[in-house]
Amino acid sequence: MADPSSYRPKPGQIPDSPGVYKFRDEHRRVIYVGKAKSLRQRLANYFQPLASLHPRTATMVTTAASVEWTVVSTEVEALQLEYSWIKEYDPRFNVKYRDDKSYPYLAVTMNEEFPRVQVMRGHKKKGVRYFGPYAHAWAIRETVDLMLRVFPVRTCSAGVFRNAASAGRPCLLGYIGKCSAPCVGRVTPEEHRELAEEFSDFMAGRTGAYIRRLEKRMTLAAEDMEYERAARLRDDIEALRRAMEKSAVVLADATDADLIALAEDELEAAVQIFHVRGGRVRGQRGWVTDKVEAVDTAGLVEHALQQLYGEESGDAVPKEVLVPALPEDAAAVAAWLSGRRGSQVSLRVPQRGDKKDLMETVARNAQQGLVLHKTKRASDLTTRSRALEEIAEALDLASAPLRIECFDISHLQGEDVVASMVVFEDGLPRKSEYRRFQIKGFEGQDDVRSMHEVIGRRFRRYLAEKDRTGEWAPTAGSGTTGPEAVTTGPEVVTTGHGGDGTGPEGVGQDLRHDAVPGPGTTGTGPEDAVPGPGSPFEDPEESGRPRRFAYPPQLVVVDGGQPQVAAARRALDELGIDDIAVCGLAKRLEEVWLPGEDDPVVLPRSSEGLYLLQRVRDTAHDFAIRYQRSKRTKRLRSSPLDGVPGLGDTRKQALIKHFGSVKRLRQATIDQICEVPGMGRKTAEAVVVALARTAPAAPAVNTATGEIMEDDGDGTA
Repeated sequence: MADPSSYRPKPGQIPDSPGVYKFRDEHRRVIYVGKAKSLRQRLANYFQPLASLHPRTATMVTTAASVEWTVVSTEVEALQLEYSWIKEYDPRFNVKYRDDKSYPYLAVTMNEEFPRVQVMRGHKKKGVRYFGPYAHAWAIRETVDLMLRVFPVRTCSAGVFRNAASAGRPCLLGYIGKCSAPCVGRVTPEEHRELAEEFSDFMAGRTGAYIRRLEKRMTLAAEDMEYERAARLRDDIEALRRAMEKSAVVLADATDADLIALAEDELEAAVQIFHVRGGRVRGQRGWVTDKVEAVDTAGLVEHALQQLYGEESGDAVPKEVLVPALPEDAAAVAAWLSGRRGSQVSLRVPQRGDKKDLMETVARNAQQGLVLHKTKRASDLTTRSRALEEIAEALDLASAPLRIECFDISHLQGEDVVASMVVFEDGLPRKSEYRRFQIKGFEGQDDVRSMHEVIGRRFRRYLAEKDRTGEWAPTAGSGTTGPEAVTTGPEVVTTGHGGDGTGPEGVGQDLRHDAVPGPGTTGTGPEDAVPGPGSPFEDPEESGRPRRFAYPPQLVVVDGGQPQVAAARRALDELGIDDIAVCGLAKRLEEVWLPGEDDPVVLPRSSEGLYLLQRVRDTAHDFAIRYQRSKRTKRLRSSPLDGVPGLGDTRKQALIKHFGSVKRLRQATIDQICEVPGMGRKTAEAVVVALARTAPAAPAVNTATGEIMEDDGDGTA
């Protein structure tokens, strides 16, 4: 690891002008290429104290052993030179959009004597007109099959063409009218090239004029009573319209534009491009890349533009490029694109109208692409095994953590403080064992104290389960490690049917409210709830089902840094548990913190172990947020009937529907309440007591008018 100060240029040595710079490692390999308006100002940013640099930037400057630069006259030249060097050197610390497949194009080989329509992949060839890219080759073939009826251009290979010419007989397409058969001289080379030109013009978006011309010819044929010819033209028009329908109209003004959208997280970014020609989506493509350098959305957009148009020219660069954020040197990038096209190119962010709506659609596709990429990555068995091994090695664990539990705290400005626990086994989420907690040990906002409380409650329940099953036997003089120190009361309780899960101590919630039950469960039976004291569910010993807190994890992950990790470790130490590892994942820099360590463990950017820890942490975070929001919504929509034992939503609605409002329900007698279907006398008495307890002391009065405010009868009282 090199010290950046060892190769830092001397003051005044770096010119204050536009240019491109290269960082090289000790083996003279180029590891990073960048450009700048001012080389002096930009390079000075890399030689700050390492603590103030982004972790990825710090890794790059400590890997490098030298830096060099090239001065250019304009920012456009800097952009061109940067792209050329990135393509030439393939530096490891530059963002590169690598696609996982080669997208197919519809190509017309205008460089041949008899142009051919075909599917092409890979590098573009000179003299060939390309349309697309398409997501699938079959989509191209469907379009071509419809259009050959109107534009019978050659589609056969060179070998088939030569064989037909030597035999003097066309292929099947020539017999059925889907090829003009230039191989046997039915049309001249000039006539066939004109067909290919018309085909290309139609694919380029100039569709309206050609269809109108066909319609006029059809009308004239009908007037001349050439009905067979008119029917043929009618079918041709219908075929072209069906081909056009395969690319939906998205912009009414026949715009030629490319729309680029991004979806990103800390480590990866997905880019999605829609190619719109003549107001229609003619192609779509996308990539996923690792964020190997410290780059924001604007930087990612600039890299995507270089990747997309670096080797394009002419009409392949559209008149308009719509992006989610403008690059830092937007004017230089627009000038570079204009140079590639040969005419003015507009680079902007859509603000309103159809283009903004379409950009939102592209962004949704980018987000789906990123999610799909992560899903494929997480579902691979080999990848999961490698991730667990990397975690074990980085945290110095004796074995791979096959069961990982992650905890997160969520609140809104100190109100509705809740926690979540998610479980991953063998690198996959086990949703049936997710848990939710309310923080009731204290009031206010204190994430560290909340984490200590939740960890303590979860593992007290674990020790209680071990004690109950006889797996753990106390020894004399064991102090706080014996069962006497274990609280087996209703501190963590999951309610059964009809309960609200709040419990006397702020309890772990039933999974039915927020999470999807695991395989083989229905979300309503004992499989989805942990039987607490007095639970109506069957005893696990009799049913063979273990209690949810009975299994210990090999690793506890907390969302946070040193304070949260210390609180979790302290909670385990107080219970005498020393065989469960603890770590924390700090979101800002994705650092892994261990108890008692002053420095974090920094996993490599491409580490599958870091990816798994991130996924576990993000899952716990989302689960906690959903629970916190549901509690807040429930609190804001509370009703006097909410606290009635055994009264569910169905019977609440039946009561309000029967009496019309809570006010009239308050005036009803027990016998009248019993008349409501499903209401027993005991429940009716509980309703009367609850409403009497929450009845207003005096009618509400409008202080401005003196009017007595009546109950509005909406059921919320």
